[in-house]
Amino acid sequence: MAVRMRDIARDLGVSLMTVSKALRDHKDVAEATRRRIQERALELKYEPNLIARSLASKRSFLIGLIIPDIMNSFFAEVAKGVDSKLAPLGYQILISNSGENAEIELRQIKLLVGRKVDGLIIASAGVHSSGPLIELLTAHNSRYVLIDRMIPNAKANYVGVKDQEIGAMATGHLIDQGCERIAHLRGPMVSTGKGRLRGYQRALAKHGLKVPPEYVVSAAHEDSTGYDAMRRLLQLKPRPDGVFCYNDAVAAGAIKAILEAGLDVPRDIAVVGAGDLHYSDMLRVPLSTIDQSSFQIGVTAAELLLKYMESKTPPLPKRVFFRPRLVVRASSLRHLSCPDRLAPDGPQDQLAQQR
Repeated sequence: MAVRMRDIARDLGVSLMTVSKALRDHKDVAEATRRRIQERALELKYEPNLIARSLASKRSFLIGLIIPDIMNSFFAEVAKGVDSKLAPLGYQILISNSGENAEIELRQIKLLVGRKVDGLIIASAGVHSSGPLIELLTAHNSRYVLIDRMIPNAKANYVGVKDQEIGAMATGHLIDQGCERIAHLRGPMVSTGKGRLRGYQRALAKHGLKVPPEYVVSAAHEDSTGYDAMRRLLQLKPRPDGVFCYNDAVAAGAIKAILEAGLDVPRDIAVVGAGDLHYSDMLRVPLSTIDQSSFQIGVTAAELLLKYMESKTPPLPKRVFFRPRLVVRASSLRHLSCPDRLAPDGPQDQLAQQR
């Protein structure tokens, strides 16, 4: 016979409401009591009646996660973070891959809204202001959190990093390593790509370095596009002696092109990526990169969404920025004395202010 919540309540001598709140990780229940109830539920192999719970709570316990590239390990880590927070509370995560296509993204959100998801976590593929995406979400009174890609003027919760800091940190590291002709393989023209480009430009200007405009090449977001873009850079005279890549996948493609040309990384061309993907230290030349706290971005986005969904009156939106961290490996390390440039732990929180 299936174990019910009332069985757990009777077993522990607490009310049915206390058990219900504890299994939903509600903060109205003391931590010790909540832990005791959750441990007993595991011992008894309690499984919630999802249909009954949905009918009683008027919730679907479904969360939509919309990402632009399901093959990108950064977003896989974000998804793990989201799931680690929401799955223990009985939520199911529905992942949609927009393929960096704004129209597909809108269709997917309409489908998820049609399935009555309780909330959405979105890394937007579109170059929106307060356009179609925000209008769609507002029309359906959707509760959502934006991650990674910021939408200008959107009054929404956001979790990510400051991309200008990523670009400036990566480029500054290449300058510290003695590079003078630093190129940039830029990403898509969403907030991440634009911000990293501005950070790259800011670091060059700070150090009085000027490079030809052809040193900035569009490389999208994949290893194959990074490979093709790097081959174009190698045809320049003089060729770059350092390159900051939009992400680690692009950097992996760039390293392949450099090595195929018979050049050495980092002696001839130093390379830095962004994202600190799980394979970055396993490449033929281990990749220097910028860690973005991808798992914690997912956890924090889930926490913000939970607060939003559980509030009768939507709280003021927050923007949470995690500090990027430079991870130095062989692909850029020309001076052996160079340490990792560690930023203080933890995110930077601030109330959302429209710019």
